[in-house]
Amino acid sequence: MNTPDPLAVPLLFRALSDGGSGGKRVAVFLQGGDEQARAAASGAPLNVFVQGADPTGLRLRVFTPSREKGSSDSAAIAALSAVQAQVGLLDVVEVTQGDPEAGGEVQSAQLCGGEWVLRQGLATAREVQADLSPVGLAGRAAWVGSTGRPNLIVEVPTLAALEAFTPDDAAISAVNRATVTTGLVLYTLGGPGRVDVSFRAFGPLKGFTEDAASSNMLACLVGVLGGRGQLPEDVNLLRAAQRRPGQPARLTAQFAPLHGGVEVWVGGNAVITATGD
Repeated sequence: MNTPDPLAVPLLFRALSDGGSGGKRVAVFLQGGDEQARAAASGAPLNVFVQGADPTGLRLRVFTPSREKGSSDSAAIAALSAVQAQVGLLDVVEVTQGDPEAGGEVQSAQLCGGEWVLRQGLATAREVQADLSPVGLAGRAAWVGSTGRPNLIVEVPTLAALEAFTPDDAAISAVNRATVTTGLVLYTLGGPGRVDVSFRAFGPLKGFTEDAASSNMLACLVGVLGGRGQLPEDVNLLRAAQRRPGQPARLTAQFAPLHGGVEVWVGGNAVITATGD
């Protein structure tokens, strides 16, 4: 009888989960080969294949059930967690994602308090004049936060207001086009579990209505929090709750205010789940 190769069987994770639920489901394959077919059969929306690993870093390829995604912070965090003990990763490593023939995308990662965080870069912020009435937020101050991909950032007064917001793809797209931004982030300070900030992230121009766990959009928000003087004081760590209805996530941001912006790393936990979760 043939014994299945354990490296061909995926490890199932929830990355950036809120206490083991929510976040993003990721299948981690410790061996490459026939990636698209295996991704289609895994049952997970994100599938990451470890093409190579040593103490200094990983080489990864990420697939959805239907196509190669290119890169995913959630997938990278799951892969780092899966191989950490096996290869003795250093506390600071490099993660390369994407087709090696195209060069791939290289990102630094570091272990912070038992969680992996990925470098997002320098987040900048500026206040803008914007008509937010199409999305039901008339009169609210609008900011643009960016690490290279600008997002419109708007504060709402309470967690209840944040969770009551109903996204309209057409209205959000119109506001993004008018402000030359690619997504919309709504936030309020504080939140469940003594987090520093709660937020939701919308991106119809990026191909999704609402993301469940968005590292880059949190990085843009951290830039705006820095610009508005709303970052936690006397620490360089921020805990964030992403509040997509029915799919809550918890993220960690490490930050350093600099001249011209805020240097940001974002990540969180990756919890291994039972097969079939």
